[in-house]
Amino acid sequence: MKKSVQKMYYSIGEVSELLGIKPHVLRYWETQFPTLKPKKNRAGNRVYKVRDIKFILTIKKLLYERGFTIAGARRKLRESNNNPDILIEQLQIPFADPGKRELVSSLKEDLLELKEMIEAL
Repeated sequence: MKKSVQKMYYSIGEVSELLGIKPHVLRYWETQFPTLKPKKNRAGNRVYKVRDIKFILTIKKLLYERGFTIAGARRKLRESNNNPDILIEQLQIPFADPGKRELVSSLKEDLLELKEMIEAL
């Protein structure tokens, strides 16, 4: 039986495929979100840690699903001290509006799916 080993670093292509975000979008987000600074290897290629991937997923949720502008997402992340784990917990808080409750449920499923995908790598 093969033991699942979590990688320490992921390439921009792997992150792009994993999260469904084009590489040029990831590079653009680096210019807009100061905390998103993946390291570069000796060849100069970006290498992302799991924490970077969580941060990117949080940005994606804020922009694409919650409808934040880049400035609004930047502000929201700053409020959470750029800690994606805190913000992910906040995004899972149920709201009074049933439509928002469905959104939160969907976000939670997406996050659990991502966690499983990361753990499987």
